[in-house]
Amino acid sequence: MSSYRIENESSIPSPALLIDLDAVDENLRRMIAIAGGPERLRTHVKTHKLPQLIQAQVALGITKFKCATIAEAEMTALAGGLDILLAMPPVGPNAGRFLELMRRYPSVTWLTIADDADALAQLAAAATAAGLTAEVLIDLDIGQHRTGIAPGSGAVALYRMLCETPGLAPGGLHAYDGHLHQTNLEERTAACHAAWAGVEQMIRLLADAGLPFPARLVAGGTPTFPIHAQRPGVECSPGTCVLWDAGYAKKLPDMEFRHAAWLLTRVISRPVPGEVCLDLGHKAVASEMSHPRVIFPELPDANAIGHSEEHLVLKTARAGELPVGSVLYGIPWHVCPTVALHSGCYPVRNHRALDAWPVTARARTLQV
Repeated sequence: MSSYRIENESSIPSPALLIDLDAVDENLRRMIAIAGGPERLRTHVKTHKLPQLIQAQVALGITKFKCATIAEAEMTALAGGLDILLAMPPVGPNAGRFLELMRRYPSVTWLTIADDADALAQLAAAATAAGLTAEVLIDLDIGQHRTGIAPGSGAVALYRMLCETPGLAPGGLHAYDGHLHQTNLEERTAACHAAWAGVEQMIRLLADAGLPFPARLVAGGTPTFPIHAQRPGVECSPGTCVLWDAGYAKKLPDMEFRHAAWLLTRVISRPVPGEVCLDLGHKAVASEMSHPRVIFPELPDANAIGHSEEHLVLKTARAGELPVGSVLYGIPWHVCPTVALHSGCYPVRNHRALDAWPVTARARTLQV
């Protein structure tokens, strides 16, 4: 019935997260082709959180990575990443943890971001006390208004502080445009160029101020990846396209990646005619968005009518064809938080599930 199925599904307990390694390989090849070479990529690891996928990328020449947590950064270092950006301002104890990563893994180039003078001063004091120098990118707010400082005189003053404060070194600029995900490529491209004008302004202001600029520009996420890939010298930071999901497949039809993350679930009850209950609750698929939270290719008419911690109730005309115990395969709408719900996943090669992998960096702490 399903267009996707593994041969040994009877041995896999549900609900389960499957990672199709053949699809991952193809997605990585497509990412490199779009970027124009592996050196142009600084892929985000928050989507998959798996050391095995870091190793797969390193084998293809991708050595620069972007992370959201200290645990993701440490996992990436342990898996062979050589140049790691913590794209979350390290404040409180996380500043010390970031410096401890620098101390423990000296062969790695470590970078982080900042948008605030007090946070920068605290990081500088801790770095100086530890005898280290933290390389920092100024995080520019180019429209999302989540983190970052607006391009302009305030950002120049912060960059000057970065250049002149012991314990710190300028690493360049970081600009994330996660608010741009227009379905129409022309509209998305125009919006991306408009937002990028702030980065260009900042580069001019730094030059006018005579401040040293290492020319490192880290930009974008998945929706604007093909656009930033056309900018010479920019490091692109797509993440979701390693695994892909149903949400971006619908929103971004111009980006042709394969679905590499699948959810295996089973019918556990048929309470009334025309309905089935699956073991795919909030704890197995990201539920921060409205339905559909998962797409079932073999049930195109399925409509979620109930979702709780451990259960998903679907209304479908095909309910009568699905006895209790039937296996279904779903594509998560939002893959990143879905992966984080699973302590382990099953890698799949040639439609056969292999021994489970722990989802290492779903934890907040590894060793540091």
